[in-house]
Amino acid sequence: MKELQELLKLDLTMCSLKCCSLRAFFLLVLCRSVQVSEAEGKGEILPPTIQNIIKGYNKYLRPFFDNGPVSVGMSLDIASIDTISEINMDYTATIFLRQRWTDERLCFDGNKSLSLDGRLVEMLWVPDTFIVDSKKSFLHDITVENRLIRIYPNGTVLYAIRITTTVACSMDLTKYPMDKQTCTLQLESWGYNINDVMFYWTRGNDSVRGLDTLQLAQYTVEDHFTSVSEAVYETGRYPKLVFHFELKRNILYFILETYVPSILLVVLSWVSFWISQSSVPARICIGVTTVLTMTTLMMGARTSLPNANCFIKAIDVYLGICFSFIFGALLEYAVAHFCALHRPSSKEIPKDEDEGTEEERNGVLAAVANSCSASDNTNKIDSDKGSKTSINGKKDRNKHGGCSSPMSIMKSLFCIFDCFHVKNPYHIDNYARFSFPLSFIIINVFYWVYYLYF
Repeated sequence: MKELQELLKLDLTMCSLKCCSLRAFFLLVLCRSVQVSEAEGKGEILPPTIQNIIKGYNKYLRPFFDNGPVSVGMSLDIASIDTISEINMDYTATIFLRQRWTDERLCFDGNKSLSLDGRLVEMLWVPDTFIVDSKKSFLHDITVENRLIRIYPNGTVLYAIRITTTVACSMDLTKYPMDKQTCTLQLESWGYNINDVMFYWTRGNDSVRGLDTLQLAQYTVEDHFTSVSEAVYETGRYPKLVFHFELKRNILYFILETYVPSILLVVLSWVSFWISQSSVPARICIGVTTVLTMTTLMMGARTSLPNANCFIKAIDVYLGICFSFIFGALLEYAVAHFCALHRPSSKEIPKDEDEGTEEERNGVLAAVANSCSASDNTNKIDSDKGSKTSINGKKDRNKHGGCSSPMSIMKSLFCIFDCFHVKNPYHIDNYARFSFPLSFIIINVFYWVYYLYF
């Protein structure tokens, strides 16, 4: 019985092995038939001209593989520049990149070009062009991949793609918002060096179009030009095409948003000069309110700029000037009020006080003169009378000449100290009404001339 059971098990295993081998053979035949049907389908889809071109074509070898480098001409159409970010120091643009080269393996008889489906680009050799400073890029694929392949009878290939890319742009924000920025778009070959591929602009500076009709929010395109150079790396020298464009910022928005409000706040702080010094709440309220409002305006002006920035920008300088004038107006009232508390309450100071001050000053000067003459009288006396008389005369002349210098110095010092001496605190507001606007106008003239013309 045991022997019969073993024989039955062997028969079952043999049958299962035969079934598996038959299934595998059937699947292999089915796959071969599917591959043949796909190849026949492709052959039926492609027209005879394309079949003759693709037959024996190796897309892994560049054109003129053994006969020098292949020349690739490029041109650009700028569809839009969406955003220009000062915080990230980059710009986002949508471009149409067109590349043109000649491949002798794609020559055919005829006088018309062939426009192929973009999906056939996988069957041809194309340059390995990339954007150097690109942070993020993508190829548009709605409703299909935005590619164009056109082959001419002489073997020239036109390859066009639509790309949206975010490119880094180093910005100098020293004169912000009266600045000009020069950004670039650099195209290089990734794997082919200058011995394999050469890049050139098809129409020179006219190879880039679309900037003349481009409308930007804060900028105006002032100038643009192209250049050809080489990129040197450790692995070799690679071809490079550079497109330069200069952007000038429109200042009108910042004038209405920042400069005009800051000027009005400064003028508002001057209103306190015409309010009586006894109205303490009114003057303090105007001063504190303008200071806080100016602080809020300064914080709002920096929201669209990098937080950690080594640049001292033009707008920061102007806001700092306005804040200084507003804060100075508040300090002016503090000084005037302090002086008023320590002076008589009448608006006019008596003339006797002025006369007493003048007499005190003259007394100090007389004391200085007497000390000077006393020091000169201690000199030696000569025994001869004639010589004594002459010497005394010289002494008198030298005495007056020597004392005139200290007296003049003392007078000038008293004049300087007298300028800082507040005779009437109610005159401080009168001086401020004239000095604050005049100095603000002078500083504004220097500010705008420097940042606009230098």
